[in-house]
Amino acid sequence: MRNPLILAPFAVLAACAQTPAQTAASAQASAAAQFELDKELAGLVPGKPVTCIDPRWSRQVKSYGDTILYGDLGGTKYRSDTAGGCRRVGRGDVLVTRSFGGQLCRGDIARTIDPVSRFQTGSCSFAAFVPYRKPS
Repeated sequence: MRNPLILAPFAVLAACAQTPAQTAASAQASAAAQFELDKELAGLVPGKPVTCIDPRWSRQVKSYGDTILYGDLGGTKYRSDTAGGCRRVGRGDVLVTRSFGGQLCRGDIARTIDPVSRFQTGSCSFAAFVPYRKPS
């Protein structure tokens, strides 16, 4: 007879594996997010990445999969490809950041909060912020 304690970790791993339908749905969602991000950045030129941005000038925050896009008052959009975990911002969750010194910087951690239940639904860390501007 097999020891159930030895088999338990394998059962947990099998329960976490995605089904083919879930894998296909995830790939479709990623492709849709990339398409929407490409539309949002169409006609803009990426600049040199910056380490920090001033979030007080950002009038909009959008999520496209693992990418967070900040739009500022001057028309510049700042793209940060996160380490994942903040996808629910695209579905209506609130992105909560804590900035030290008034700036949002690479490596800072953001949390997502469900606006109704007020429970945390995820977290992610920011990469560098790439500015996108209209060509001059």
